[in-house]
Amino acid sequence: MRVLVKRIWRTYGYPPDLQDAAVQTVLAQAEALCASWAVPA
Repeated sequence: MRVLVKRIWRTYGYPPDLQDAAVQTVLAQAEALCASWAVPA
């Protein structure tokens, strides 16, 4: 997923100096969404 996010940013010219922090933010948001979608076993 990290590679896909970076590829999209590179395509649209996202500033390279902000990418690392933004990747962490996107992954944290994805984890939060995943946790809310998970069905308790």
